[in-house]
Amino acid sequence: MSKFSFEEIREKFSTGKDFNDIFDAFEDALEQRIQDVDLYKLLFWNPSLKPEELCLFGEKLAKEFPSIAYETFMWLASVFEATYAMYDNFELAMKYYQKASEQRPSEALPYLNAADCYDLDLNIPPFDSLIEFLKKGLKHVLEKRTLLLRIAYLYQLRGEQEQAAYYRKLADDLEQNQN
Repeated sequence: MSKFSFEEIREKFSTGKDFNDIFDAFEDALEQRIQDVDLYKLLFWNPSLKPEELCLFGEKLAKEFPSIAYETFMWLASVFEATYAMYDNFELAMKYYQKASEQRPSEALPYLNAADCYDLDLNIPPFDSLIEFLKKGLKHVLEKRTLLLRIAYLYQLRGEQEQAAYYRKLADDLEQNQN
């Protein structure tokens, strides 16, 4: 039997301060089979939750409702990118962009958003692991040209003009072959 109404869950997710209360509401939402991503977005933006708690909620939600796993991982990544970047050097954002890409390999957005996280001065996320992730995406994404251009841009930022030119040429060749 449900402990909380939808509105009570919404309230606990958005303004709750006690982890146990929020967790109880989360468990009740799962028992009620609530798959409203917008509801869980409130949970992920709750400022009282620590990164590890957000990961716990996100992982459990994705496991319970695979149909919303992609949205869950993308939202978690964006939360970590926006709110915890100074603490974890985008590691959690990258982790969840990678998980999102596993859910929908043909979608370019997880790769493009991960690329947008890059900070040249701090090398955050680490350039080599970011480029490796983006190149892996080339095997799967439908929007290959967009991803090729983003890779070229990242190489250009680093001053690696030969690599940048190589990926721009691949993007141009791809565009010509499509016309």
